[in-house]
Amino acid sequence: MKNTLRRAATAIGTVTATAALIVAGAAAANAHVTVSPDDTGANGYSHLTFNMPNESAAAKTNKLEVKLPTDTPFTSVSVKPVEGWTAQVVTSDLPKPVTVAGATVTKAPTEVVWTANDDAHQIGQNQYQAFSLSVGRLPAAGTKVTLPTAQTYTDGTVVNWDEEAQEGKAEPEHPAPSFTTTAADDAKDSATASAAPTASTASTASTASGETGASPATAAPASQTGDVTGAWGLGLGALGAVLGAAALALVLTGRRKATK
Repeated sequence: MKNTLRRAATAIGTVTATAALIVAGAAAANAHVTVSPDDTGANGYSHLTFNMPNESAAAKTNKLEVKLPTDTPFTSVSVKPVEGWTAQVVTSDLPKPVTVAGATVTKAPTEVVWTANDDAHQIGQNQYQAFSLSVGRLPAAGTKVTLPTAQTYTDGTVVNWDEEAQEGKAEPEHPAPSFTTTAADDAKDSATASAAPTASTASTASTASGETGASPATAAPASQTGDVTGAWGLGLGALGAVLGAAALALVLTGRRKATK
């Protein structure tokens, strides 16, 4: 019986360590700068939310730069204020003229930069921050919109999230945030366009806390949740399954010994 218990304990220890590796791997795989659009309909407007976790064990994150597309430019870009951070929308000449909604566009917003105003609002270990934009119009259905980002740490390290994922291949180490547009819903597109910010907001040089009438977002970085929380849930589920299997094996082994 003692040998049986010893073997069972060893098995449980092994599967526990394996499940822990699953949890750690799942969390690491999801610790990327990501973008979540609330609408992907072509020719419409969308709110894009960038979630940026801090991945450094020694430094804080104090800057986020997002490159906007120039081949399918957004003619309208507005920033949602984040308390303790200053946002700047950079407008530049496009590499070549582009037609958007029947109009020729030669200049458009090409980058948005968020910078922490002080140490208290920098993103620390096990924290993340969300940054939001209102953009439009979105390009034709089926267009992949790639938004390369650069994450800067207080120790001077810069992590570029700019690698494009290739179909059929493993995810790159630093994938660029992206999404693909879908077919437009005419009724929803019309309603969204009427409520969208005017093109004049695209030329806004900068937006800081208290400079607009909009309510600021969360005052300080929140504990990291979202994708990482989902990863932990998956990993803990796997841990529960393997521990349950080990316990069942122990019970069955004991029963077999008893019948003998």
